[in-house]
Amino acid sequence: MKDEKVGGLVLKNYGGFYYVQDSRKEIYECQLRGKVKKQVLSGDRVLITLLDNRRGILESILPRRNELVRPRVANADLLLIVMAHDKPAPSLFLLDSLLVNAYFNDLTPYIIINKKDLPEDSRAAMIGQYYPRSGFNLIRTSVPAGYGIDELREAIKERIAVMAGPSGSGKSSLLNSLVADAGSKTQEVSNKIGRGRHTTRHVELYPLGSGGWIADTPGFSVLNTPAMESQRLADYYPDFQNYTCACRFGNCLHYRETDCGVKDAVADGRIAQFRYQNYITMLEKLIRK
Repeated sequence: MKDEKVGGLVLKNYGGFYYVQDSRKEIYECQLRGKVKKQVLSGDRVLITLLDNRRGILESILPRRNELVRPRVANADLLLIVMAHDKPAPSLFLLDSLLVNAYFNDLTPYIIINKKDLPEDSRAAMIGQYYPRSGFNLIRTSVPAGYGIDELREAIKERIAVMAGPSGSGKSSLLNSLVADAGSKTQEVSNKIGRGRHTTRHVELYPLGSGGWIADTPGFSVLNTPAMESQRLADYYPDFQNYTCACRFGNCLHYRETDCGVKDAVADGRIAQFRYQNYITMLEKLIRK
């Protein structure tokens, strides 16, 4: 109905137009009302006034739950950390860095062990043995075999997901598998905005046919440990929390202190040695700052 106001989700910004999906999964090409001063990001929840021919006016931006810098997206819910069974072998330090970044940015992480059709590298085996029993979400996938793709879709359902992981781990293949069943409106918008060589690249959210959205630019900035006080780092290691009550000091860094419950848990194998060592590497960087 003309001039009706509805809420929606910004999927894409292109050429001064914003493509907004409403609760009925309809997509509208919107122009920005002049009074909106904040930059509109993909993932923003907005209010729009509907006009004719699936056009609209973007009236206001609703408060954001979070805002990522790389990729530039608002209100993300999930970080899909993609590692491979092999080729390339997983980086345990990159994995732990991404987990810290996820929790710091209020994202729920999912560890995705992709290329399940390949033989398992020893580091992939270490991930599979330690993280699920310590309470982390883990899904194994294989794009050629279609293995785990439905489970991944179900994890994303009704949420906004971004991906991260090393080059060659299969992020783009997973993305293509996930969006293959997206509704016709997604293709309609993609055709409309194009991908010409002079096109400025912005983050686009693809709606999944099963519900939820995933960013089309696999990438998440982990060049540095997030800026925080060194005392806060352990807060982003949820597998440490069951053992901090046994620490003698309330402000224990789990580093050089005596009577440390976390170090005791490492010594007897309840916390993996590699996981603790990655924590120390990040902690020392924060201390030196």
